[in-house]
Amino acid sequence: MAMNRSELVAAVAAKTDNSQVAVNGVLDAVFDVFVEQISQGEKVSIPGWLAVERTDRAARTGRNPQTGEAIQIPAGHSVKLTAGSKLKAAVAKK
Repeated sequence: MAMNRSELVAAVAAKTDNSQVAVNGVLDAVFDVFVEQISQGEKVSIPGWLAVERTDRAARTGRNPQTGEAIQIPAGHSVKLTAGSKLKAAVAKK
């Protein structure tokens, strides 16, 4: 089962004795900073927990699955998320 955003906000609010509105605002700000930095090509790293960076994807030839016709897929960008050592260790204990 996955935790959704409202459940995450409620859990963090309970652990920090802050209101859900305040936690939600902080979470919005964190994601805004991620978007700004990653869209500029900068890497965002939280040592031990995670790193997020933009990656480049080269142009390539693909196939239309309905017709089998070759199509050109343009170059683009993607996002790479890397788990840090603390996160990996926490998962390994379970």
